[in-house]
Amino acid sequence: EDLAKTDAIAAAVLKEIALEAPAEIKQQLEDNIRWIEAAGENKLVVGSKARILYADSEGRIKIAAAFNAAIRAGKIGPVVLGRDHHDVSGTDSPYRETSNIYDGSAFTADMAIHNVIGDSFRGATWVSIHNGGGVGWGEVINGGFGMLLDGSPEADRRLETMLLFDVNNGISRRSWARNEGAVFAIKREMARNPKLKVTLPNESNTSFKGLFD
Repeated sequence: EDLAKTDAIAAAVLKEIALEAPAEIKQQLEDNIRWIEAAGENKLVVGSKARILYADSEGRIKIAAAFNAAIRAGKIGPVVLGRDHHDVSGTDSPYRETSNIYDGSAFTADMAIHNVIGDSFRGATWVSIHNGGGVGWGEVINGGFGMLLDGSPEADRRLETMLLFDVNNGISRRSWARNEGAVFAIKREMARNPKLKVTLPNESNTSFKGLFD
């Protein structure tokens, strides 16, 4: 019952965001709305009552805040937030998640470690570092977190701070590596949240491209 309610809450939040979303992410939001509205019909729940939904920084924070408000109002029980390691900040995996980072840093474990420590300071209930992730032992480092939402004002503060960092840490790294989608995303997030200040990459003159091919 609570799972159906959280599905409905998430769908409502995404629909509200979609009303003013830029064209670049409109389709992503529509896909997510379609998924979360039909998720219950697929009967994919195994073990703990859980649901996966990919969303950007704005979506995750607003959905989490709506969950916490529903818990506070007694509509649902406490909720634990987590995320897959197939995520923008949680994994250093040069043959999968970070394979599109071309600045030479794909073969480091810096981001997963940096991210998990940053999450711990910003309010995660627990954090974890693990290895393998389906790619191979020693080939990847994954960082994860769990955050308990209990309806408290403190949970409101923690979800805002931690989720903002958890997403945009990885977006920043990809932006510095000149990933066009990441540059777009971090600029949009800084416009949405004036407290977020991220250095943007300085692109070289495009006339140099292919000069030495």
